[in-house]
Amino acid sequence: MPALTTASSHEADVAVVGAGAAGLYAALCAAREDATVVLVSATPLARTASYWAQGGLAAALAADDSFALHLRDTELAGRELVRRSAAEILVREAPDCVHDLQALGVRFDADRFGRLALGLEGGHSVRRIVHAGGSATGRRVVRQLSALAAENPRITVLEEARARALWRSEDRCRGLLCEDGRTVAAGGVVLSTGGAAALWERTTNPPGSQGVGLLLAHAAGAALADLELLQFHPTAVIGVPGREGYLVTEAIRGEGATLHDASGERFVDELLPRDEVSRAIHIRLQESGERSVGLDMRSIDPAHFPNVVSSLRDAGLDPTRELIPVAPAAHYTMGGVATDLNARSTVHGLYAIGESSCTGLHGANRLASNSLSECFVFARRAVADILSGPSTESSAPGVEELEALRRLPAPPVAEASTRAALWRDAGIVRSREGLERLLEDAHPLARLIARSALAREESRGAHSRIDYPERDPALDHRHVVLAGPEGIGWETWD
Repeated sequence: MPALTTASSHEADVAVVGAGAAGLYAALCAAREDATVVLVSATPLARTASYWAQGGLAAALAADDSFALHLRDTELAGRELVRRSAAEILVREAPDCVHDLQALGVRFDADRFGRLALGLEGGHSVRRIVHAGGSATGRRVVRQLSALAAENPRITVLEEARARALWRSEDRCRGLLCEDGRTVAAGGVVLSTGGAAALWERTTNPPGSQGVGLLLAHAAGAALADLELLQFHPTAVIGVPGREGYLVTEAIRGEGATLHDASGERFVDELLPRDEVSRAIHIRLQESGERSVGLDMRSIDPAHFPNVVSSLRDAGLDPTRELIPVAPAAHYTMGGVATDLNARSTVHGLYAIGESSCTGLHGANRLASNSLSECFVFARRAVADILSGPSTESSAPGVEELEALRRLPAPPVAEASTRAALWRDAGIVRSREGLERLLEDAHPLARLIARSALAREESRGAHSRIDYPERDPALDHRHVVLAGPEGIGWETWD
């Protein structure tokens, strides 16, 4: 990997904050258009949250599949909240992104004839999930893209550099300040900092996934949307030291694994969308007083999911002989920085892609594996938009601007009390009392989440309130949008 750059300031055509799958691909797309790129990574390359992604890329590639079918499944899962224009872009452009990743050297799983081996996951009506190494897709993709970024002369990588504040001047985002004092000036800034699921006490995410990019964007004046919509993954390991929250990929249920309660009874269709499966498990655990249900994957060929089987065996569990204890955990933030179809935020020059963005694609419940496809589709669109506009002069901030940036507080790390509060008060089932209590939390993003969840007085997809148990048709395709320090409103996106 490249050594840390020591200069105090950098200038580039494009600055990318975050080096997961979306950020790496954005950097590479810009570089092959002869643009200069600064890639800011809080961790060494190939150690981001995307590295651990077990899901694959959803793309209509099979003979029995179509754009229309993929769109239908996306909208059904999203519970009348999917932005159709975003979903249409995703289903039409995802196949080409798969082919582009192959051209970049990513090796996806194939059958003995060399054809892509497509998997089935919850909410999908046909096989359309492209995997790499079974459930090691994130690892394969991030490793390959990291290696390409590291050797590309047009990409300057700032490893172990954290963004402290976005630099906004003359109603435009012009760059950023890092915590170590380095500045990056750019014609366009792309946030690809991941989601916020690690704000919850029980999560499948690494500790750093606490919505840093959302807070950076909000402080710079960008609107946020759909923060109340947090997806819980149904099958995360529980009660096993060293593997707490370890995600057992949905693809395993797609191949026939089943869920059983303490009496051994199957109680849910395992391939329903994630919100339904998670709530079914939650209800069964409340009724029984148990901490987990059992995932039976004894009929699954261990060779198809080697990293999952290996991780479980390292923790003392043998999935070929026993049921695996699982329960829901916070997994994916469908809300984020509100963007248009070219990933533009409401601040000129600032873009957001991947889990840090909210295009409206996922609606109220993300269709499995659409998120990784979204990373690549909208990363490419963001870069194309930046480079198609008039060139913008990029230069380091002046002394006064730099001092003002340094006075801004850095995005905070959530305390254990905040994470416990979010799990208790903004978990799988919510109430007004709990959400109002969360308004008093010390963490700013926790308060913004509570405000959004209080505004949505209904149950829809991943957002379930005991005081408003039904979906309100009047809120179909209506998004909760936070703009400014106190502004909150509703928008309908085309």
